[in-house]
Amino acid sequence: MALPALPSHALTRSRTLLLGLAIAVGLSGCSTTPSALSAFASATPDAPAGIGAKPTVIAVTTRNAVNGARSKPWFGTQRANQASTVRIEMSSPADGALSAVGLSDWRIKKVEAISLGESFSADISRRRDVLIYVHGFNQNFETAVLDAARLSDGLKFSGETVLFSWPSKNSMMNYIYDRESALWSRDALEDMLDQLVREPSVGNIHIVAHSMGTMVTVEALRQLYDRRGASMANRFGAVVLASPDIDMDSFTSSVARLGGFSRKITVLTVASDRALGAMRDMAGGVTRVGIAEKGQLEALGVRVIDASEVAGGGLNHDLFLTNTEVRQAIRSFIDGARPPAVASGGTSADAIQ
Repeated sequence: MALPALPSHALTRSRTLLLGLAIAVGLSGCSTTPSALSAFASATPDAPAGIGAKPTVIAVTTRNAVNGARSKPWFGTQRANQASTVRIEMSSPADGALSAVGLSDWRIKKVEAISLGESFSADISRRRDVLIYVHGFNQNFETAVLDAARLSDGLKFSGETVLFSWPSKNSMMNYIYDRESALWSRDALEDMLDQLVREPSVGNIHIVAHSMGTMVTVEALRQLYDRRGASMANRFGAVVLASPDIDMDSFTSSVARLGGFSRKITVLTVASDRALGAMRDMAGGVTRVGIAEKGQLEALGVRVIDASEVAGGGLNHDLFLTNTEVRQAIRSFIDGARPPAVASGGTSADAIQ
């Protein structure tokens, strides 16, 4: 499958980020690029569905509140004493002045403090599935919210969209701070998941975690499994780890501790993920899960989406947001269907299970 050529401004951005990989800390940010947004807009021209019809995101965050979370930036880069839960009213791309030419994007309109239970107990007449997004390295609160909306919209997810946002410094130079903040947030994520598991109005719980966010996700699931045992497994649907920034040794250990629950995990890999390649070099050559060989991962009992053949010439670190075929594969796992192919050249549905 041939990908469209990147516009000049996107190529410039990619070169800048790659330079940052070489001379700074070896990693780019995990938020979507301007070119990626254009690809996203052109790939989802359908009538509003899911979050497009009800543009709301629930966020649970361990970031510190700024200005009482009443105005931008709402939440900052420091670690809070306790997690906050907010309801975020969004403006969809369809509402923008440039929507006719596909250049409008999601925007935050209003942030309102609530309790997590309040969000779901308001309507107990029906059970609603939940899609949880856990962002990666080098993101601020706003970009994490927008990516959660883009992900939900791209998947046409019809349930509730929930963001878990941990305190990233939003700087390429603070990889260690971000990693430690992500690990520090694992208890809060576990508590959030446990509350959703126990909430009677919640149906299937699906998770899509990206890059460094996969680490805190796996840690929280491991703790929840230790607390609840196998009984919690039937509350979860798809657990997708997109371009995981986890070393293989740690991942192997965690998967073993998760027992049968590990069969719900799907790993999205891209052999040419340049961000993870740089991190592997900085980690003493220990392979990151997002660039590991497919057979090595499948031997652990997890499913694999190998998107290497649809990768382009950029960093290839956010295909879960920008590539239509990858999104279709993720959606199929959410639906419980057999996944479609994600690459040309003979890649079959069976090949990515």
